[in-house]
Amino acid sequence: MAAKSQLTKPQKNLTRRYLLWCYKTTKEDLDRIDRYFTQLKVDAFMLANLSKAKEFKGGKQDKAYQKKVGDFKKYMEGKESRVLAQKFKDPEKKILKPEYLYLQRRLAAIEKAIVHFLGKKELSVIEEMYEEEMTLRILEARAHT
Repeated sequence: MAAKSQLTKPQKNLTRRYLLWCYKTTKEDLDRIDRYFTQLKVDAFMLANLSKAKEFKGGKQDKAYQKKVGDFKKYMEGKESRVLAQKFKDPEKKILKPEYLYLQRRLAAIEKAIVHFLGKKELSVIEEMYEEEMTLRILEARAHT
């Protein structure tokens, strides 16, 4: 296909929409795994703070609080074991699963295609649009009660 300067306006619009869709779907799939690694760092920070609270070090009256902190730690451990199995083939965490590696490489190829067909500035625009969309999804989510 022709480079960005040789695309007609309708071709550029179609190309942009297709690349936007490719970026969004691939980034979502990759984020489904990667977000847990960042969450684990935040969870570890929160657990450390929860464990420093006077209620955690307290006596019998604080057992309910201590149980909540313990439950949170178990939740974190389960989360970690699930996500490690999604990303790595081996227990040493050195060999990426082919599915994960493909997503990484696909996203890089999509980003290069965006730059090639639409320009570097458009890649920044698409990345920003994606982050805004994900943030809006979080802010607009309703509790399921």
